[in-house]
Amino acid sequence: MNLANKLTIFRIILVPLMVIIPFFGIEGKFLGIPIEYIIIDIVFIIASITDKLDGYIARSKNQVTTFGKFLDPLADKILVLAAMMMLVEMAKLPAWIPIIVLAREFMVSGYRLVSVEKGGKVIAASKWGKLKTVTQMIAIILAFLDLNAFGDCFTGTLQGGDLVLNLIVTIMMIIQVIATIFSGMDYMKNSRELLK
Repeated sequence: MNLANKLTIFRIILVPLMVIIPFFGIEGKFLGIPIEYIIIDIVFIIASITDKLDGYIARSKNQVTTFGKFLDPLADKILVLAAMMMLVEMAKLPAWIPIIVLAREFMVSGYRLVSVEKGGKVIAASKWGKLKTVTQMIAIILAFLDLNAFGDCFTGTLQGGDLVLNLIVTIMMIIQVIATIFSGMDYMKNSRELLK
């Protein structure tokens, strides 16, 4: 097994670690942010870095494998959706956001499976797909540090840094939802031959 695939597996292993952190009952705060949220965020950031790193290593060292092509996008989906579900449980994110992301991922994964079975070409990520990935990562990282819920910036109850952070998180989440929808539509458009 090559280094790129090991990094992908490491990313998957980090997901259950991230999910069980709240069960340890870690108390205390740093800069007003619960330490457990900071630890969860650090694990998520490390996992996100391995996402970029494994792809770079696979391409630069010519280590692209069928196993890697299958596992890498799966690891990304597991990481992002696990983090979003944690944010829903923490009452920081409404459930409709991960539902849209999940629906798009099921649809795209279904098309990919059929495409592989029919010997079709791999459809590269569009600008919408790249925007979705970047805004998702930034929004999730900042959401773990935000002490308020999605959209609280519009209630008039927040001030100063809390208002700015919540506004950034809310805007980034909205952008990633829009990019998620458009990237899914773009994928369907590029897959119309497969549908026929």
